[in-house]
Amino acid sequence: MTQHIDLAETFGQYVARVTFGDLPDAAVQAAKFSTLDGLGVSLAASGLMGVMPGVVELAREWGGRPESTVLGFGGKLPAIAAAFVNGAMGHGLDYDDHLPEGHHPTVAVLPALLALAERRGGVTGAEFVTALAVGQDLFARLRKNVTWKQDWFLTPVIGTVASAAACAKLLDLPADRVADAIGIACTQAATTMQTAYGTGGDLRGMYGGFAAKAAVLSALLADKGVRATSAPLEGSAGFLPVYFGQWDRDAMLAELGREFHGATILYKLWPSCGVTHAYIDTALRLMDGPGRAGEIAAIEVFGGDFARRLSEPPQLRRRPPTAVDAKFSIPYTVALALTTGTVGVGDFSDERRCDPAIHAVADKITFVDDPDCDWTGALPDGAVRIRLRDGSELHSAAHHDQTPGAARRPLDWPQLVDKFTDCVRHAVTPLDDVRIKSVVDTVGHLESLDDVEELTASLA
Repeated sequence: MTQHIDLAETFGQYVARVTFGDLPDAAVQAAKFSTLDGLGVSLAASGLMGVMPGVVELAREWGGRPESTVLGFGGKLPAIAAAFVNGAMGHGLDYDDHLPEGHHPTVAVLPALLALAERRGGVTGAEFVTALAVGQDLFARLRKNVTWKQDWFLTPVIGTVASAAACAKLLDLPADRVADAIGIACTQAATTMQTAYGTGGDLRGMYGGFAAKAAVLSALLADKGVRATSAPLEGSAGFLPVYFGQWDRDAMLAELGREFHGATILYKLWPSCGVTHAYIDTALRLMDGPGRAGEIAAIEVFGGDFARRLSEPPQLRRRPPTAVDAKFSIPYTVALALTTGTVGVGDFSDERRCDPAIHAVADKITFVDDPDCDWTGALPDGAVRIRLRDGSELHSAAHHDQTPGAARRPLDWPQLVDKFTDCVRHAVTPLDDVRIKSVVDTVGHLESLDDVEELTASLA
């Protein structure tokens, strides 16, 4: 049997040696796009997540050295606490970036790096972009090459490991200490898909905070000399065999340090679960936009295993009890789009979810099972069939790779600036036009900053 060193060591060597000069333009662009996008959706969440004032209050009660900025709410907390609070907002609106295969590569990495950069001080933009690109790359390499049975929630599980490596990079740790940070992170990587499948709770929107906190803690412990166990990723009871059973090692290592998979990251046009987007887009396309809801007699949405979870039980999905549940509902988001023409940041409030016009359309939506649309690789496709009151039918496949924001129709920088501008209007302390321009301009030349605190200062 051929012996090989554990992937934690291999990844550690890669992380320690990569430089900004190694990054292709696409990886640098992805890091900058994700920074602006992540800041925007987090700031919006500061004003729209009802749970966040209490979370911030708790974090302030912990006390400690003021090191890192709290987005939206202001003030500073210890880096570990700030990473938790900011990470808890990163996915709160289900508006953050994602991979074509699903799951969110930045929500655990960006808040951790922002917090750690302030703690360390003097972090250049090039250093920050390199660390973020490394974290996004490792997340994607792991996500794309494990066998997943919709059991573990991959964003916080993989995100903890990838973010710890990125944090170790930001601290400029040597290869063996990066491997230690990865191993320490493995002891904290958690969360099952019940967090997504269940209803009525707040944790589905907050899971990024747990991963970001664990990542900062793991890197700081490694920096202080805490050693991880041997073979944390591939040992007989290591992370990969226990969590996933099978993984494609060769694919994880292919072109490591030369090809950066963060370049495949996609950005959302609508603040809801990515699987809803193809249904939203298809329904709007079939009806030529909003304003014709009164013509609709019935709507069938066809999908596989994951789409069923977003459609049943019907009454709960048609009348989602919380904003998070609404973002995870095909009937609600499709009905909302057909009623208003879009799915906006402010469309998940208690008042909006009680809108009888939206209810009237949602009540017409039923789910039809199609096992060919089960989620096995990329985000699954589906179909929509609309029967009109005059007896005619409209029918179309719902292809996720053709929706706005997908690989074939990616959002560009001006669209992300518009999204950021809309998001920060909903922050607990909204940004004015001057500050919006300052943040956008700063992120636009992020790699050239002498100190990343120029960015956090523009948000304070």
